[in-house]
Amino acid sequence: MSKQQTIAANINEDSEYQSLENLSFSTIELHRPPHLADYLADLRYFTSPLENNPRYHPFDGFYVSSSDVVLRQVLYDLSGTFPTPSPPSAYLRGGPRKEVVFDPVDVRAAIVTCGGLCPGMNTVIRELVVGLWDLYGVRQIFGIKSGYRGFYSTDPVVLNPKLVLDWHRRGGTMLETSRGGFDLEKIVNAIQSHGFNQVYIIGGDGTMRGAVMIYNEIRRRKLNIAVAGIPKTVDNDVGIIDQSFGFLTAVEMAQQAISAATVEAESAVNGIGLVKLMGRSTGHIALHATLSSCDVNCCLIPENEFYLEGKGGLFEFLEQQLKDNGHAVVVVAEGAGQELIPRTEEQQQRDESGNPVLLDVGSWLKSELNKWWKRDHPNELFTVKFIDPTYMIRAVPANAMDNLYCTLLAHSASHGAMAGYTGFVAGRVNGNYAYIPIAEIAGARNVVNTKDHKWAWVRSVTNQPDFLKI
Repeated sequence: MSKQQTIAANINEDSEYQSLENLSFSTIELHRPPHLADYLADLRYFTSPLENNPRYHPFDGFYVSSSDVVLRQVLYDLSGTFPTPSPPSAYLRGGPRKEVVFDPVDVRAAIVTCGGLCPGMNTVIRELVVGLWDLYGVRQIFGIKSGYRGFYSTDPVVLNPKLVLDWHRRGGTMLETSRGGFDLEKIVNAIQSHGFNQVYIIGGDGTMRGAVMIYNEIRRRKLNIAVAGIPKTVDNDVGIIDQSFGFLTAVEMAQQAISAATVEAESAVNGIGLVKLMGRSTGHIALHATLSSCDVNCCLIPENEFYLEGKGGLFEFLEQQLKDNGHAVVVVAEGAGQELIPRTEEQQQRDESGNPVLLDVGSWLKSELNKWWKRDHPNELFTVKFIDPTYMIRAVPANAMDNLYCTLLAHSASHGAMAGYTGFVAGRVNGNYAYIPIAEIAGARNVVNTKDHKWAWVRSVTNQPDFLKI
């Protein structure tokens, strides 16, 4: 390095240090979750039962205070090239409080699961029961069967630690689930008539939108009922939080399908292994499975449009892959390429949760690949092995990391509800557990940013085209 370069480097380094020294947060924008005290003037406070729990010996700093916050954003560009929010957003830190607003003797807690299956649902139920029972001494805990409609159409199921002891080892939800059935008046009336004063709602974005309405109606009626949400979506499409529970298990299970597709493709002449993974509107599972498998040649996700024919298209890329390697592996998220698939009027419909009904991109792509090869290479062998592991992935128990995550989410939610927070979601933000207003979660989406480093890593691993028509 020349003398001039050394001086320039030192100047740049000094400027960077000066920027660091000048970085400070004089104010933050706290997104505070609602509290029962916001609309109940006569709320009573009690010393936390953890103080007298023989399993706990609270030390200084054990309890979380209202001044403990979690920053939503931890990466900042000091050069100012990419402006960052000012003031920074923050959420209350999750965890046990020194005072609670519920006497455990009076607590009647209800737990409901809604929407599709996801690894870890039973772990969340189990840990809500165990946490409320063992930590706080709550003895009236109930499960609501069949999703939201279960509040008004079935009798609650009594839950206790002995009953849920091994639920974490089972896939699905032992409380059963369903889509739709949301009738606000009937649900809140049932909550009130059963005497529930804590309601724990486990579900995806549609379920969280319903939870917002339930909280608002409870608040309108000025009822002493805490509503806590635990976001569940195997697609990992819920915004703000680091990730949804069950996502890591889904990525791990997807590896088995990709490995099988790879073996099938390698064992055939001009073989293509095609794997369809979950991801209605986001391609997180496909992306992470691609990065972790190292066998995938092309990853197709909803956030990145692709095309089949012509220069830079999928067919051209796969033809070169077959010529070079004799096989190829393609991973496609279920929501990718929907705009390419012809639809009839009958197929322009939505499911009971209000989501557009997706056409089977895997079967369609398999058909298009076969047509292409028969047209362009009529006398050459060709095989497409299509694997759809969707229901196998959804139905498995959570792996170790997701079980840990589910446990901490459940305990964080029960701590918040006991302390009187309501209309909130327990979630992990930048590695810390936080209480996020449920209305924010219901409106936030986590999509793959195709302009960030992670998608660039996918492109570098697969060497696939960007599918930009020039």
